[in-house]
Amino acid sequence: MNLSSFKTGLIAFLIVLLLMPLGHALMVLNEHMLDEQKLIGAFFIGVLGLALLVWGIFSDKKRTLATILGLLGGVLLWTGWIEFSFVWIAEKLNIPHLEENGEVVTNAEYLVMMSSLGLLLAFLLLFLFAQNNCTFFNWFKRVFRLNTALKITEKQQKPLALTTFIETIMLLWAFYLVLLLVYDKDIAGDKHPATYIVSYGSLLWSCYLSLKLFKLNKLDYAIRYAIPTVIIFWNFIEVLGRWNTFKEIWVYPTEHWLENLLFLIALGAIIIYYFIENKKNKQQPV
Repeated sequence: MNLSSFKTGLIAFLIVLLLMPLGHALMVLNEHMLDEQKLIGAFFIGVLGLALLVWGIFSDKKRTLATILGLLGGVLLWTGWIEFSFVWIAEKLNIPHLEENGEVVTNAEYLVMMSSLGLLLAFLLLFLFAQNNCTFFNWFKRVFRLNTALKITEKQQKPLALTTFIETIMLLWAFYLVLLLVYDKDIAGDKHPATYIVSYGSLLWSCYLSLKLFKLNKLDYAIRYAIPTVIIFWNFIEVLGRWNTFKEIWVYPTEHWLENLLFLIALGAIIIYYFIENKKNKQQPV
């Protein structure tokens, strides 16, 4: 690890980290500000995510730009089309929120999301049995000697924006379900040892991933590596919020508009800073 790689890893970590509360805040703002028209708003949030993805695919030679566009596209499409599809079904079927002591602990849309577990597992098989560069799945392939059985003669490079987009969606989906399952009292419960294991295990796992993240010199790769690092770390934050250890200000964006605005400004400033510094470095004589 050197100062340059540490700075690159830190920038990547902060870009992904700041998107987590902003994604939550965007969903809440769409629900509260548009109210009855929130599904229309959600549709256009998803369209914006799709547009950024397409832009990223056509910008594949600009690796960092393509990666950032894929990440933003994934977060926006997840928030607009995927999360609000669960909101739509929950309201359509009049599914109540889960309450404890008169307080909502799990929104109805997340109760509906739990039904997607089987679909998620089916998609994970695609990553397990297909060629990809994911360290997690490649570890399973080595352990179970799938590499010899799965002989792929032609390696096709996927667009970076699409790779980042799919990675973002799959990780958000997977770890949402991990938390929802351990929160379920029929399985564990939010104060069950399993929830403590998920929470502090995620913290340790993200720290381990950070050790490699802060050794990476290329920002595009660092961002793609920061996505699982941050999302796994965010499990710890989510559980702390579930335990009422602190107030999740991104869940109350109208009350804490200044703090959420600062998140957005910080995200934009970090991205702009990198592109300006990168341009200066390219212009310097060798």
